[in-house]
Amino acid sequence: MRIAIDARELRGKPTGVGRMVRTLLDEWTTMPAAQAHEFISLAPPERSKGGTLWEQLTLPRLVRQASADVLFAPAYSGPVVSPVPVVVLIHDVSFVAHPEWFGWREGTRRRVTTRLAARAATRIITVSEFSKREIAAHLGIEASKISVCYPGVTAFAGGTDLQGSPHSCTVLFVGSIFNRRHVPELIEGFTQLARSRPEMRLEIVGDNRTTPHVDLASLVEATGIADRIQLRSYVSDDDLRKRYAEAAAFVYLSEYEGFALTPLEALASGVPVLLLDTPVAREVYGDAAIYVARPDPALIADAIRTVLFERHHRERMLHAATTVVRRYSWTTFAKQVLDLLLDAGSRGPKGSAPQGGPAPHGGSAPHTR
Repeated sequence: MRIAIDARELRGKPTGVGRMVRTLLDEWTTMPAAQAHEFISLAPPERSKGGTLWEQLTLPRLVRQASADVLFAPAYSGPVVSPVPVVVLIHDVSFVAHPEWFGWREGTRRRVTTRLAARAATRIITVSEFSKREIAAHLGIEASKISVCYPGVTAFAGGTDLQGSPHSCTVLFVGSIFNRRHVPELIEGFTQLARSRPEMRLEIVGDNRTTPHVDLASLVEATGIADRIQLRSYVSDDDLRKRYAEAAAFVYLSEYEGFALTPLEALASGVPVLLLDTPVAREVYGDAAIYVARPDPALIADAIRTVLFERHHRERMLHAATTVVRRYSWTTFAKQVLDLLLDAGSRGPKGSAPQGGPAPHGGSAPHTR
């Protein structure tokens, strides 16, 4: 089977979805079950924005020219009119559940394109049971059309042992910076504790996409300890490996996610994590994290103190992490996604079930050529 992939997220400096797509392609390259199939990456020219017009008008033409059997759209939306069945990966629906977090133009575009893509798709993939419930509720999609495939996790390096390295006490955040992730509150909570702990450092890695815009550099400067707080918009995988290796704790205070991959990377790398207490955080991380009930700087400061300086809590989390991390495998994720693509592609140009009865919903499908 010829599987076309919307590969826009691989361009430039891949984060989030782009890193996931790259990992999928790497897994399929070595997976015996994928060897009988051809994967065709489709993307606009480097200088093109590759926006909605490219997605809706140019991408279907490229799919047709490639003689593809199915299209995988891994970034929330895909062509409403496609010559082949479309499988769309919707990570979350924050732009529908919380439109106040998005600018008018961006929010409207996301709501319209994702809703139309979800209705037109042969199959929807998402990354958690929480996200499946949200998609069904907010987009009006039948739950039977939505399959949950948990992403895998990459362990970059071991976290810092505070007892053995008293001069390294770094708190780390990695991820695109949205208002819902409460980075200003992290900065304030860190500052409250770090004023009396000169060994502490804070590393924040992520592109600032806050709406309305938050001037993080000004917030850092106002702390009085700006020399111990580092803002980086992007790091390479090699640099990210170094950040995890030097971290003593990872803080991710998001109130809405489909999954949240970077805290899991931290956990797999031996770094204890502090999270906001949400249903999806409990689903993914269970007992392998410390939670705060709300993004209050005083609560954050107290929880960071616990993670960094109370050894029995660190040991408990890292012990629980062993079981939690085992649940998430990129190989399993790649196989599940491939099965769903093959199932959708076997249905023919309009995504209808092949002769002999409807294809199963959510299960594994046989591999076909």
